[in-house]
Amino acid sequence: MRAVVYDRYGPPDVLRIDSVAVPAPAAGQVRVRIAATSVNLSDWETLRGTPLYSRIGGLRAPARRTLGSDIAGWVDAVGSGVTRFRPGDEVYGDNLALKGGFAEYAIAPESVLAVKPSGLTFVEASTIPQAGVIAWQGTHGTRAGQRVLVNGAGGGSGAFAMQLAKRLGAHVTGVDNAGKLDFMRSLGADEVIDYRSEDFTRRGPYDLILDLVAHRSVFAYRRALAPGGRYRCVGGSVSALLRVLTVGSLAGLLTRRRLSVLAVKEGPAHFAPVAERCVAGDLRIHIDRTFTLDEVPEALARVGEGHALGKVVVSVS
Repeated sequence: MRAVVYDRYGPPDVLRIDSVAVPAPAAGQVRVRIAATSVNLSDWETLRGTPLYSRIGGLRAPARRTLGSDIAGWVDAVGSGVTRFRPGDEVYGDNLALKGGFAEYAIAPESVLAVKPSGLTFVEASTIPQAGVIAWQGTHGTRAGQRVLVNGAGGGSGAFAMQLAKRLGAHVTGVDNAGKLDFMRSLGADEVIDYRSEDFTRRGPYDLILDLVAHRSVFAYRRALAPGGRYRCVGGSVSALLRVLTVGSLAGLLTRRRLSVLAVKEGPAHFAPVAERCVAGDLRIHIDRTFTLDEVPEALARVGEGHALGKVVVSVS
């Protein structure tokens, strides 16, 4: 089968198309014939090997030769003990542990997959498992009338998060680069900020900040929060995450503000509610561009360099 592989961390040009053996599912695993795999920022980080946590399992060289975790496709074969699926079933899920989605076939644990809703295409379904869960859990607890800010709002998770916060009745501010301001407005943002020209931590105060690209001082984040407000970050530099976990937690307690790293819960039980709302039309899936398997380097660069409006998808079959 054809697969996009890499053997060392680096820029997109370390990737190459290779012919590799079709993998066989072990006990509890499913082989999926891939129809589509969406690109996440985690793919870009694991390609480059930075931040350092992206090298978990492979400090010197990648633990998995093929990236791509948000997969959608057809069950091709099942291992012993698999009871929920059979060949021909249409499935999707976040295969974060094994990855392998930028290939014609991938192996995934049965537990990470769900039956694809008939109301979604494979391309649409592939956009939901990781980005949708981050947005769903990141905006949890939002109430009508609250002020919510999403930093990195023009990407996959941010686009879902802004829509969810708006449906909950919040006043939403989106932060991203200047090329995404109109896109954020189209998703319902009440205010938009170009981070290159304005410091969002000097605005507010906000009842919730969902930070998808944490790089700032915890004291700046605390300054932007209202009393009783919450700051949640997902991803960012290792130093920023450590500051939030240590200094941020203490500083928040002393000032009635909560600063934390969002511990994302994975699996079908967590992404299915987002898919249901997409099927119902309550959430809009915005697909920026669709690439082929040969164009995976360009797809990853578009996400990693901050150009994508919503989700980027690699269409395999």
